[in-house]
Amino acid sequence: MSKIPEKFTQPYNPTETEGRIYDMWEKSGYFNPDVCIENGICAADAEPFSIVLPPPNTTGILHMGHASMVTIEDIMVRFARMQGKRTLWVPGTDHAAIATDAKVAKLLDKKGIKKRDIGREKFLEHVHEFVHENQGEILNQARSLGASLDWSREAFTLDETRQEAVFEAFKRMYEAGLIYRGHRIVNWDPKGQTTISDDEIVRVEDTAKFYYFQYGPFVIGTARPETKFADKYIIVHPDDERYAHYNHMQEFEVEWINGPITATLIKDEIADPELGTGAMTITPWHSQVDFELAEKYDLPKQQIIDRYGKLLPVAGEFAGMKITAAREQIVAKLEAKGLLVKIEENHVLQKATAERTGGVIEPQVMEQWFIDVNKPVALPHSEIPGVTSGQEISLKDLMLHVVREKHIEILPERFEKIYFHWVENLRDWCISRQIWFGHRIPVWYKDGNIEVSKENPGEGWHQDEDTLDTWFSSGLWTFSTLGWPNQSEDFKTYHPTSVLETGYDIIFFWVARMILMTTFLTGQVPFKTVYLHGMVRDEKGRKLSKSLGNNIDPRTTSETYGTDAVRMAIVVGVGPGADNNLGENKIKAYKKFANKLWNISRFVLENTTDYDAAKHDKAALGTYGNLSEELDQLITDITPEMEAFKYYLVSEKLYHYVWHRFADEIIEELKPIVQDEHHPNRTEAQAALWEILTTTLKLLHPFMPFITEEIWQSLPHEPERDQLMITSWPKTS
Repeated sequence: MSKIPEKFTQPYNPTETEGRIYDMWEKSGYFNPDVCIENGICAADAEPFSIVLPPPNTTGILHMGHASMVTIEDIMVRFARMQGKRTLWVPGTDHAAIATDAKVAKLLDKKGIKKRDIGREKFLEHVHEFVHENQGEILNQARSLGASLDWSREAFTLDETRQEAVFEAFKRMYEAGLIYRGHRIVNWDPKGQTTISDDEIVRVEDTAKFYYFQYGPFVIGTARPETKFADKYIIVHPDDERYAHYNHMQEFEVEWINGPITATLIKDEIADPELGTGAMTITPWHSQVDFELAEKYDLPKQQIIDRYGKLLPVAGEFAGMKITAAREQIVAKLEAKGLLVKIEENHVLQKATAERTGGVIEPQVMEQWFIDVNKPVALPHSEIPGVTSGQEISLKDLMLHVVREKHIEILPERFEKIYFHWVENLRDWCISRQIWFGHRIPVWYKDGNIEVSKENPGEGWHQDEDTLDTWFSSGLWTFSTLGWPNQSEDFKTYHPTSVLETGYDIIFFWVARMILMTTFLTGQVPFKTVYLHGMVRDEKGRKLSKSLGNNIDPRTTSETYGTDAVRMAIVVGVGPGADNNLGENKIKAYKKFANKLWNISRFVLENTTDYDAAKHDKAALGTYGNLSEELDQLITDITPEMEAFKYYLVSEKLYHYVWHRFADEIIEELKPIVQDEHHPNRTEAQAALWEILTTTLKLLHPFMPFITEEIWQSLPHEPERDQLMITSWPKTS
């Protein structure tokens, strides 16, 4: 009789195991589908399954939200690989332009080095050095979570291949008339001195004074009197009875901050009769809603606040003052004129701040580069059902069509309504940023002429100083990582990708932009399914944050309890779109489950040392064939659930089967038989134990890859394949 491996005399040790197992996987090359084909693990004409890793920023470390993302995607990938699919999971990182630019500037500032003093080129040298140091660390953290990524295809949103894709995308969209330069309102960060996107805004609940002023015959309310110097238009709802005796576009004289003005009344449904007095003045230069009203009625727009948050000459004696310092003085002047009606103390409002700098956002009308989402253009190429090549269609309509017609399925489905609402209200996308790090806008100027070019067109030309919004390059991620704009074999084979898995909080900022860019540039959808995971919260349901001291570091947690325990705690009972109240107790529970699986395996190995596993056949179960049928039923139940991404159900079913059925009942039933060398049913009982153990290892592998692989490597026979990772997903008999 053979002996069981020495390791089984000790408790399972994830710290000793996980690095060694991952190293074995990586060295085998089986993360690469080309290697799998060469070794006969999958067929060259097998159904492809592809997915891209949402690229983490190079500025930080993976948090528990990232761990959730990596775990769910790895489950998808391992299951597809075990099904024999041609499986590709592309890794990469995002240069995260604003975040990285701000981070490096802050690090240099601590050393007494000012960004503007050293200039663009020298500053970028520091940035690239920082990125190089951080990239390896953040991707090693993905390795520690068991991510079976094809590292040979690793990408970076700012590498040469992606630069080529970004230039080609810009050029094609510019030539199609979708990219234009114009004056529109944008989010301006006075502290960071750049425009930022909506997703880079953090809305902070704040309390402030809310002022009511007499504006001619009307009373208006505002929290920002410093913006009101040039307000010459007042809006009321057409059906507001209080103002029925006034006519649309009626003019009247108003005594205002710096003297008398002529004001005009506009009746528009944008006014909310239930809000305050139902009357509001508009500040087109410093409000998105007001800007759109001014565009609608062709009204003049006047800048009140400069790009540093200071008042301009239109403010009279307050010119040059910071807006916060000027506010009370402006109110005092209005009060002296008898125009202050009342002040509401502790008014609750949402203050828009820049995520990276903390600066208060000041909307500004600026000349920037935009993508037109409403303009119908001829689609160069289309493989999208219901849309033909050459058909004129807007980006917005394309984005609505592919989801409405289920060419892209969003899970959970309830997020479709949110997606439609966001897209239907989508404004032209500002893609230019006033920072140095990132894809520089490939536009050159000379004597009023403009040319789109990767390189200097010649003497006298100068390049646009701005860079592109990070989302422009990450919006190309599903196809730029596969070799586009070249028609590479990877692009032909793996695009559209099978699924995109990401957090529901960026459905608009990334998912929607990927759909926007991909449908126009490739004539395909970027992915067939979007799986949205929820937020990871603490046990009390609170958001994880440094201030609350409730952060869960996936690295230290994995070191303490094992990565498999963390992965199970992430998925069990947590469906797509659902938040996960995760705490140490839940992770501990799955550490105990890992130990249980280890002990089950030890028992089976101890009691099958004389069983010829190499000749194992289900027919050998004999009397215990019913146990095989029960196992078949489990496979029948969970396989379609795996295909439908119902990991929360599958993981729970496997947990209960292994612990409560296999360990508590089947082993206890068969223990006296397999431990009796003379029992007539001993071989059949051994066969049953062997069948259940090897099958459950396969079923659990996508969820708990490390411990299942470690046990598989210890089986005392030539397994079906040398690694559990590439064995076939169990089929029913």
